[in-house]
Amino acid sequence: MIDWPLAELLPHAGDMILIDQVLAFDEEQIETRLIVKAGGLFNREDGSLPAWAGIELMAQSVAAYAGCRARLQGRPVALGFLLGTRKFECNVEHFPLGAPLHIHALRSLEDDNGMGVFECHLTGPGIHASARLNVFRPPQADTYLAQTPRETRHD
Repeated sequence: MIDWPLAELLPHAGDMILIDQVLAFDEEQIETRLIVKAGGLFNREDGSLPAWAGIELMAQSVAAYAGCRARLQGRPVALGFLLGTRKFECNVEHFPLGAPLHIHALRSLEDDNGMGVFECHLTGPGIHASARLNVFRPPQADTYLAQTPRETRHD
């Protein structure tokens, strides 16, 4: 188990941090977990999480992977972007209140420009979801975000 606070690994704050813990991490993969709790930003009335929130849980696990790598290398946590999801499949419509969920993200591709692809699996009691996430971490995130879009011409 990794004891680093999630707030130091993710570029998220407060209620936006959905995962509870990093269980394991190495150069190629990460394992995280959470227990579905009521009262979150995405919970349904019965306290469960809709299955589509699994994509965010996977994305936060990938962000925690990047945060762990940054911490080991003595760099600050950098902002990253989820560009897209391929082949999201889930065998349930929602994750029940109290369900323990385990997320595994395996890096399958990463280039020097900040593009990456991760194979992700989310499991729990009677639950299996999987997806391939395409992510991007700009080399200079602050500069990237400070750029303003070009003015559009209206002729």
